[in-house]
Amino acid sequence: MAITEADILAEVIALDGPGLNAEAAHFLLALTFPKGTAREIRRLLQKNNRGTITAGERVALEKYLRVGQFLDLLHAKARLSLRRSAD
Repeated sequence: MAITEADILAEVIALDGPGLNAEAAHFLLALTFPKGTAREIRRLLQKNNRGTITAGERVALEKYLRVGQFLDLLHAKARLSLRRSAD
């Protein structure tokens, strides 16, 4: 199985490593795609599902999805940090 960017970032972020302080965790949780970008991602996903996506659109979608995976990892680290600090 080939390693992905998400695999590498998961190692860097180390979900089981030291936590973030509450301020940093809340900052990371606030990082999201703007509404217009989220609409564009949904549009590209729909075109992909219908099989009508162009090669250029597919490249853009793949980039959005990789950034989305990175945000997911950051959010997971932030949520774990907040949960651990509440215990």
